[in-house]
Amino acid sequence: MKKKVLLIAALFTAGISFTQAQMTSKKGTPILPEAGDYALGFDASSLTGYAGNLLNGGSNGSLQPLGLAVGATTITGKYFVDANKAYRGLIRIGYASENDRFIVGDATSADPDATVENNLKSSSLNVTVGGGIEMRRGQGRLQGVYGPMAMITFGSGLDTTAEYGNALADLTPAPGNFRQTETNSGGTFTIAVGGFAGVEYFFAPKMSIGGEIMWTINYTSQGDGEETFEVWNGTSVDERKQEAGGFSSFNVGTTPMANININFHF
Repeated sequence: MKKKVLLIAALFTAGISFTQAQMTSKKGTPILPEAGDYALGFDASSLTGYAGNLLNGGSNGSLQPLGLAVGATTITGKYFVDANKAYRGLIRIGYASENDRFIVGDATSADPDATVENNLKSSSLNVTVGGGIEMRRGQGRLQGVYGPMAMITFGSGLDTTAEYGNALADLTPAPGNFRQTETNSGGTFTIAVGGFAGVEYFFAPKMSIGGEIMWTINYTSQGDGEETFEVWNGTSVDERKQEAGGFSSFNVGTTPMANININFHF
């Protein structure tokens, strides 16, 4: 009887050791996050889109450097209070700039093949910061994550400038004719409150890949903007400005936001 008890105890201890060994590397490094750990994460959605284009032969695949587009990569940070709870924050900085060129006829030249260039330049900037609490469940490499999240976004709006190769006076316009030269949209402000849920898989010690979906309630406001025009008054060109109204909206997101992320814990 004593031998049986000892055998059962030995098997039980071995089972615990085996379970623990599953959560450490061959060198004994813990695989899952622990209390006091920090994590740095990056949105890998653009990488997966690029890989998909490579596989399907698409020509629109591109790796966008951080911060060079409105859809810039999101950077997240976490601090683990314990193995199952972490405080998390995020920042997303996006800048977009575009220059469209149009070749048109030269109004001042007798040569019908002479041309000049019109340029339409536009740019926008937005910054998002957010924070939340992350809870997780799971004993193996695959962990479920969920929790509340809030975000605030500040944006410059869209600013557009038109540069024309032909002066308005050279186009012999009729009195009252006009063309737009500049548009400055009002600044934007958005606050979003909601929750997220997803999974995270630890493919190496303290390294994981995961996916999340987030639903939010949003309030967005945009201030007044301004438009500038060139106007032909019959003898010369006048510059006129006109205010453009802003807007505000409130909605519950019916389409969730989603992302794929890569995380490094240390």
